[in-house]
Amino acid sequence: MIKNIVLDLGGVLVDWNPRYLYQKIFQTEEEIDFFLDNICTYTWNLEQDRGRTLAEATAERIEKFPEFETEIKAYYGRWREMFRGIIPENVRLFEELLLQEQYRIFALTNWSRETFPIALELFPFFNQFQGVVMSGEEGFIKPQPEIYEILFDRFELIPEQSVFIDDRQENVKGALKMGMAAIHYESGVNLRSELHTLFLS
Repeated sequence: MIKNIVLDLGGVLVDWNPRYLYQKIFQTEEEIDFFLDNICTYTWNLEQDRGRTLAEATAERIEKFPEFETEIKAYYGRWREMFRGIIPENVRLFEELLLQEQYRIFALTNWSRETFPIALELFPFFNQFQGVVMSGEEGFIKPQPEIYEILFDRFELIPEQSVFIDDRQENVKGALKMGMAAIHYESGVNLRSELHTLFLS
């Protein structure tokens, strides 16, 4: 029986994508692809989620790619512009689940400790979780087993009584390996329906 629902934030409850910012900076999609694939990459950003400071990360990129100094500084200087807003149907579901006493609702997120306060300002409903494990505070990132173990230990979760929802397949696989049920949320997935099916199983 599922008693704990654990949600990722970016890509599940809020629509975050660096492209939204860089569409304002570069003229073509090809230029955006090059920048995000080679300069301010997903794996580079993950190190900030693991705990590296934004200043250190920005300086490292500028030293390596000085010709892109302005664009690199924009990554965190204009970070708010990477959000398009909430994912309405999932936020509505989240708010409904909060009212159901049979479930405890948690967040498990890869997020920089320096930008998370900004996210709380932009999306105050993040404060409604019964607990949050944020990678930037822990020094581990999904799908490392340690961050799931921190979640279990801190909030006394039994993995087999918990479901994890994330927009990245590798993080879903990480949760499954730890004994949780898991849902890969992506475009076209009806999260309400997926959870309903899981609750009935």
